[in-house]
Amino acid sequence: MTWAIIATWRMSYEGVQTASKMLQEGKSSGDAVEKLINQVEAYPYYKSVGYGGLPNEEGIVEMDAAFMDGDTLAQGAVGGIQNVKHAVSVARSLSKQHYNSFRVGAGATKYALLHGFEMTNMLTERAKARWQKQLQEQQSRNLSAYNGHDTVGAITLDSNNSMAVATSTSGLFMKKAGRIGDSPLSGSGFYVDSEIGGAAATGLGEDIMKGCLSYEIVQKMGAGKSPQQACDQAVYSFVHKLKKRYGKAGEFSLIALNNKGEWGVATNVEFTFSIASEQQKPQILIAHPAQQQTTKIEPVTQDWLEAYEKRIKAPLE
Repeated sequence: MTWAIIATWRMSYEGVQTASKMLQEGKSSGDAVEKLINQVEAYPYYKSVGYGGLPNEEGIVEMDAAFMDGDTLAQGAVGGIQNVKHAVSVARSLSKQHYNSFRVGAGATKYALLHGFEMTNMLTERAKARWQKQLQEQQSRNLSAYNGHDTVGAITLDSNNSMAVATSTSGLFMKKAGRIGDSPLSGSGFYVDSEIGGAAATGLGEDIMKGCLSYEIVQKMGAGKSPQQACDQAVYSFVHKLKKRYGKAGEFSLIALNNKGEWGVATNVEFTFSIASEQQKPQILIAHPAQQQTTKIEPVTQDWLEAYEKRIKAPLE
């Protein structure tokens, strides 16, 4: 059997490399996807996930995360968890419980504390400075409060034909306290079935959750569509519907992987993602919104990569 990985954004690339080695060594899809997400959560320069993630309007980092086992369909999730280094690991732990597998706020944080998960102040000095700068700009220039909502989501397939999916995010920058996006919501932010495949979402949760697109993509793959066909058909028809009936559609991107190791992507914004498989070494690709209902995908350039590294580590003005 083959193994494969797909994950959202450039920020997942190093995690994909790590997960690739694990899958080559015969490790499980669940272990690989958790380790991938952990690596993103721990990197302080990724401002939308984990340590260094941007806080809510009160200056508090509240994180959402989820994990799903494609063999058993077991799921665990946390919403608004605080002071926990690896929210996705808490979500995976919760997936082993039949009851109380989705915990939020103080209950989620208490569970992590009582079960020995690493606790730390997730607000870095850099993230705090960005928050303070945003507050000043809102007051002086009447700017929109909301930006920065890039979830790391990943789907893995191991050599035993088992699949898993996981997500993690610090959510919408300057969100209201207690706000939960799509990332921990089954069927919206993620879904996987080892007999078919999986999908995960990133973008504006308030609009993604209006469509339950992750579940829809998996169902389309189950009906015989390729991952790319399933993504294209689900995402672009929903963008059209949302604009027509709701009046607008926020940014969102979906990734998919089937149990043959084939992948697909659809997006309404420029979107990077990372892939790897038994036949493909880890690679970063970029997807562009569909022309004629088909997503355009190409490798990122070296210039793009260099500009990205410079941008995320640039000193704050």
